[in-house]
Amino acid sequence: MPARPDRQALGAAAEAAALRHLEAAGLVLLARNARFKVGELDLVMRDGDTVVFVEVRLRNATHFGDGFASVDRRKRQRMVRAAQAWLAARPALARHPCRLDVVSARAEDGAHALDWQRDAFTLADV
Repeated sequence: MPARPDRQALGAAAEAAALRHLEAAGLVLLARNARFKVGELDLVMRDGDTVVFVEVRLRNATHFGDGFASVDRRKRQRMVRAAQAWLAARPALARHPCRLDVVSARAEDGAHALDWQRDAFTLADV
């Protein structure tokens, strides 16, 4: 019986697939897995003049909801706090417009099916 891949490896593969997808759409990587006491940012990218903070969520079963549904209020709050910490260290980028995106990933036939939601939520949703 083959060993089951661990959750971290599965998440890293989904994140890599999301990164390739976003880069193919023209976004540029600024940071990956930026960790702060207040939270973590999976991907920080630039879309033209906009700084984009991306949460990547892998869901293989959808009976509890897709990746978008799993980004609850608490996760959104942590993501916003981490984005604020990231921007505080980069004052020049803090002047740019910002956006909060979510990429929902599902593993299908050895590949990832990705659904990218731009502006998945705003500060008003937190």
